[in-house]
Amino acid sequence: MSREVVVDAPVIIGGGLAGLSCAIELAPAPCLVLSAGALSTGTSTGWAQGGVAAAVGPDDSPADHAADTLAAGAGLCDEDVVAAITAAGPDAIDWLTRHGTRWDRNPDGSLRLGLEGAHGRRRIVHAGGDGTGAELLRTVVDAARALPSVTVWEHSPARRIVVEDGRVAGVEVDTRGGPVLVRTRSVVLSTGGIGGLYSHTTNPLSSRGQGLALAFRAGAVLRDLEMVQFHPTALDVSIDPMPLVSEAVRGEGAIIVNERGEWVLADPLSARDVVSRAEWAQLRAGHRVFLDARNAPGERFAQLFPSINATAVAAGLDPSRDLLPVRPAAHYHMGGVLVDLAGRSTVPGLYAAGEVASTGLHGANRLASNSLLEAVVCGRWVGQELRAVGDQPLAELTPLIERPTLVEPVETPFAHQPGVIDHIREVVTAGAGVLRDAAGLRRALAELRPHLDDDAGLVGYLLAHAALSRTESRGGHTRTDYSGLDAPRHTLVSGADLPGLTQPQGAVA
Repeated sequence: MSREVVVDAPVIIGGGLAGLSCAIELAPAPCLVLSAGALSTGTSTGWAQGGVAAAVGPDDSPADHAADTLAAGAGLCDEDVVAAITAAGPDAIDWLTRHGTRWDRNPDGSLRLGLEGAHGRRRIVHAGGDGTGAELLRTVVDAARALPSVTVWEHSPARRIVVEDGRVAGVEVDTRGGPVLVRTRSVVLSTGGIGGLYSHTTNPLSSRGQGLALAFRAGAVLRDLEMVQFHPTALDVSIDPMPLVSEAVRGEGAIIVNERGEWVLADPLSARDVVSRAEWAQLRAGHRVFLDARNAPGERFAQLFPSINATAVAAGLDPSRDLLPVRPAAHYHMGGVLVDLAGRSTVPGLYAAGEVASTGLHGANRLASNSLLEAVVCGRWVGQELRAVGDQPLAELTPLIERPTLVEPVETPFAHQPGVIDHIREVVTAGAGVLRDAAGLRRALAELRPHLDDDAGLVGYLLAHAALSRTESRGGHTRTDYSGLDAPRHTLVSGADLPGLTQPQGAVA
């Protein structure tokens, strides 16, 4: 039986960049942050290599940044949202700087700016070369821990969002001391993406769309779930999840070739969906695909990309001398919980920020390095929205807090059925991978239907359902049986569209 506690303060589910930016911005108003594992681990934020896209260069502007974002988004971006978030980019960099982010800088102290695919300017701000995500996570974790207004429960996965009378009324949480029903009127989802649903991914394996399952079961509308971005340069060295070779490597001159040395595509800086499809065609034709960085960046590789270099060396490869085997891998989810710029979902009291949310910034294909930008900008905006409601007491929560924080993980259904999870990953990869068709998607739906009691199975089913309903090829969604474009439209799904799938089932990580 759950212990019940009343908290008249927001509960933030997820301890990555979006969730902690929200918590920091909320101060001095209190909040509770739920982290499924230890804070600083298990989030995609810490693995991000590319950097933060922001128009901070003297030859750049938010308007130019917005134009590149719209071009990459393939007709599904919300222009007002794109304009607002890109305009907020420079301030986001300043905000992170004030909180202690150690950016890479030129000898004169100015920010060192990188170039990535589909960007028309050098506007990618890095920290620690290819360690930007880890540095940003360190920044917000340190800042959040220093705030008395932020309470963190580690190893405390959310089970279910409680909805009463049409609005959020609480969240069920697994803790070391047993299940707890936290009564609150505001819940923020910042749970990351869905890469762990695929056999080849660059995301933490725990990223299986848990926030989407929570939101769907709570009655929220989800948008464009079929839009999955596959990163074209995941290092193919039999590691799961696959190590990421940042797009910034191509920005420094590396090219993609097959085993014959033939260029896989003419423009190495093409958008990710274009590159992934070109690579997939090579793989299906029996070729192997490599990233050739021997000439550029060549001997500078280890200095520019120390983390990637270390991973390659551990696999027996020297990027300055060897071809790096790569393949497309699930990397980022453009779809998510439908929200406005304040992070409000269609369920009163339920908010979302970061990869789990669909703000309209990314459209059908995310522009490189816009994800960290969105996480910090929109996380802060949600915090500002919630702070405007007014400070609330956190007194009744205090007795449950133990410091130092808990270190023993709570088991979830995911840990109990690894065979099922492996099967779900295989099914989603086969049916809703880089290239899709009706027969494969229908087969995936049939195979996933028996696993709807597992949140991973539910999210995989919803993704395949959305992909089957989009009878065109656009951005991250390619149908081999529908190669043309229809008029731009969004794919929306909620429990009202799929009755019988919204009952709470099991825990989420």
